[in-house]
Amino acid sequence: MSEVGLDPRLVIIERRLSSISNILAFVSSKGGVGKTLLSALIAAELSRRGFKVGLLDLDVTNPTAHIVLGVDVEEVEPEEEKGIIPPEVSGIKFMSIAYYSGENPVPLRGDEVASVIREVLAITRWGNLEYLIVDMPPGMGDELLEMITYIKRSLLILVTTPSVLSLASARRLAKLVEGKGRLMGIIENMSDTQTELVVELANEIKATYLGNVPYVPMLEELMGKPYEMLNTPVGEAISRAVNLLEQSIKQTKGKYH
Repeated sequence: MSEVGLDPRLVIIERRLSSISNILAFVSSKGGVGKTLLSALIAAELSRRGFKVGLLDLDVTNPTAHIVLGVDVEEVEPEEEKGIIPPEVSGIKFMSIAYYSGENPVPLRGDEVASVIREVLAITRWGNLEYLIVDMPPGMGDELLEMITYIKRSLLILVTTPSVLSLASARRLAKLVEGKGRLMGIIENMSDTQTELVVELANEIKATYLGNVPYVPMLEELMGKPYEMLNTPVGEAISRAVNLLEQSIKQTKGKYH
């Protein structure tokens, strides 16, 4: 019996995502590179440009995207109607397991993680979206492999810092997904200037270099206010990255659909 036959949620997932034009999954080989912040701000920038946008926090054991958006998960409750309708936050449809776990730890392991990811994907009703941004958990474990397998139209955006350790890990992640043809872009965070090593990695893995995002200490004070963050130098870098993202998506249109 096939895996689809074993788990009917896999068929439902495909149906849930069928009305979404573009699915961009932000991945990183290690934690601490700012992946969640960048994915949330890119979602906000796309929304500011008038697109219908969703943001899915798939870090089911340590969700934090709601903190960037300023969502009080103890107060906001998703609507249940033949599934879960994500609440709209600052013009973004936002879904996270944090609505149910609050700020408590979620001690899941192995198959439990995979099952929760499938459940979230199967029950969430996004409706028509032009962009779904997926904030993946860091690393190269089951979560990434689940996403690649079951969200077949997803395009990966690799987030790294210019540090040698981060780049070494990023290169390993690129090799993990090599041959699947879906690592579309790479963006370097916490870097005031373009780093040649990151550009070289982008060329090596045949991904679009989406630019550098500077480290701006005041972002900590603006946490929970994504549109105010976009009014800082970080926002300028995010805007340039989105321009390049849109160009890359047009070039790959139809290739993964």
